[in-house]
Amino acid sequence: MKTLTQELWMDIPQRRQIFSIHDQVENLVTESGVQEGLVLVNAMHITASVFINDNEPGLHRDYDKWLEELAPFDPSPERYHHNRTGEDNADAHHKRQIMGREVVVAITNGQLHLGPWEHIFYYEFDGRRDKRVLVKIIGE
Repeated sequence: MKTLTQELWMDIPQRRQIFSIHDQVENLVTESGVQEGLVLVNAMHITASVFINDNEPGLHRDYDKWLEELAPFDPSPERYHHNRTGEDNADAHHKRQIMGREVVVAITNGQLHLGPWEHIFYYEFDGRRDKRVLVKIIGE
């Protein structure tokens, strides 16, 4: 069995931002030499998400608007009990819970086995510092 483990590091200048990590994951699959297997892509932060969807900017704006309506940013401790700890990112934890922690994608014939419009993204909800994503590839 072949394996490859890599952390992708990113400098996130904004509080909330969506980044395509699709090409990086594809390159790691190629580097791994795995022809048939799985790739796990995991946001290693509790205020971030990895998700798969269409690479369309309007959809990304819709996500941002929708999530802000569900869990609005509010640094005060009145809205969120978590912010009573001195943090100001309770909304980011809620947004991550909705968007998910990780994705697992099949590798077939040495390539990501995705639908025609599927694309892998990292979604940061509490940025302004370096963040990382775990990519773990296993297979033959």
